Amino acid sequence: MHTPTLDAPPRPPTHRTAARSAGVLAVCSLLLLVLVAARWRPLIVVDGDVSRTTHRWAVGEPGITQVCRVLTDWVWDPWTMRLLCAVVVVWLIWRRAARWTALWLGASVALSTLLQQSLKAAVGRPRPVFPDPVDSAHYAAFPSGHAMTATVVLGLLLWLLHRGGVTRAVWHTAVAVAVVSVAGVGLTRVWLGVHWPTDVLGGWLLGALVVSLAVWVYRLRRP
Repeated sequence: MHTPTLDAPPRPPTHRTAARSAGVLAVCSLLLLVLVAARWRPLIVVDGDVSRTTHRWAVGEPGITQVCRVLTDWVWDPWTMRLLCAVVVVWLIWRRAARWTALWLGASVALSTLLQQSLKAAVGRPRPVFPDPVDSAHYAAFPSGHAMTATVVLGLLLWLLHRGGVTRAVWHTAVAVAVVSVAGVGLTRVWLGVHWPTDVLGGWLLGALVVSLAVWVYRLRRP
């Protein structure tokens, strides 16, 4: 019986679907970027209200705050995500038949990091500041590196799992872990007061955009 491999012909959706998804995500990401860069007042007001509220909760619930710090600093940290990606890249290289896939995966994550850092430098958005902070972070705020990196790495790995052929139980478990991780890392960044809500939203949108573009490129290369 034939077993699907990582470099087998791709399953639906087609590369056109990936391109359309990338287009929609690009428009949404650009719109949010413009609003953040222009400091559109309604957006700034909502960001401030949500951040002040969650900060009060974080100060009042030190146990939950400590759990959030462990999760965001160790489990969902960008370097943890990159290490996971590196392990998969090494495994794909070891398989030999999937070396192009390994190069594609590593390059996609690397370019995502470059895009993230470039946007942070270009927008230069300050992080939230509180008189009694529960955590700290450096560099510019938009987009959230934690949210974007988790979205890119886990999104690409999920896509590889799907097209590689796995059991239903493995697939459902992987999807659950990815969804909890991507959503959780964004929520912890806002809870800890180191990002505005729209920083996290921007990270999610840009991360999904990178995944869509990467899938589109892969399907063009491996039709």
